[in-house]
Amino acid sequence: MHKEARSAGGVVIADSTHSHTEHNRNVVLFPKTLDYYQVELTSMLETERYREAMEMLQFLLQCQGQDERQLEEWESLLGWLQTTFPEATYSQQTMSQTESEPEETPDNEQVMRDKVRLKQAEDRQYEEKLLKTAMELPVSERTLLALEQLSYLEQPQIDEQIVDWLQQDGQLHPLIQFRVLQTLRRRGHRGNVHYMHRNERVDVDVETVPLDPTEFPLSFIQILERVSDKAEISAPNLFYFAQELWSQFIMSIFGTQDYLYISRGDDAEIDVWAAALHQTVAETLEGSSDEEETRTLYGVTDSIRFRYEQAYRALQQFVSGQIPR
Repeated sequence: MHKEARSAGGVVIADSTHSHTEHNRNVVLFPKTLDYYQVELTSMLETERYREAMEMLQFLLQCQGQDERQLEEWESLLGWLQTTFPEATYSQQTMSQTESEPEETPDNEQVMRDKVRLKQAEDRQYEEKLLKTAMELPVSERTLLALEQLSYLEQPQIDEQIVDWLQQDGQLHPLIQFRVLQTLRRRGHRGNVHYMHRNERVDVDVETVPLDPTEFPLSFIQILERVSDKAEISAPNLFYFAQELWSQFIMSIFGTQDYLYISRGDDAEIDVWAAALHQTVAETLEGSSDEEETRTLYGVTDSIRFRYEQAYRALQQFVSGQIPR
């Protein structure tokens, strides 16, 4: 879970968890992202990934955007984990002291596969129950856990049921659609699937679905590099927030026309998305921002302004949660 894609310039597109640096206190969490982290945290606890849960809690406690009650709950949970699972705390401290050494951890995938097989042996209806849990709306903390467990069921007919669900349920959040696609890829599903992403029909080759941030096209990292270059002196806190937004956004648009445009790596496309990302984050943090100044900063000329406005609108929709559920 704790994997990152680094470019030569040091820019990071983080997965659903983050490294914990002194800069985290400058990160402000979107309400939608806060909900997403809560689901991820619950999944970690239910799958007994206590060290990862501690790392996420430490990251969240350094961020802004949550109320006092939420902070107290996280502090209490972190304290309980550190007291109850001291071996995980020790492992975490050891890793931070020896970052250059390879991480020695058990094969989590095999552990999970064994757990699922054991549950199947104990309950003949386990497969059916798991599918039902995954497909229940609204999305809860159990959804991602069920999707992860579905990856390890060997019955081939499950693929067809998952694809049917993806195609028929027009209310799925795009981030959940992406998780469903990841589940299909982990199951070894081959071929294309199509489904509706908002009002756009999307056709995806399952074998191209990224399981890790390093599998996204280089152009997605180059956009963050561009924002880093422009913001590191004048507004460093803007960049840390941009990382979080961008990592969530690119998963939510996978397979769409916007995703394909960005994947081409065209310089103009990188400029407009970097400018749109910068402007969106600046407005969120500061309440307002000089859009003309931002466009000039990124070299967005009149000839590509329309494309910039499209990119900006897509990011605004994601931030404001204007996604059917």
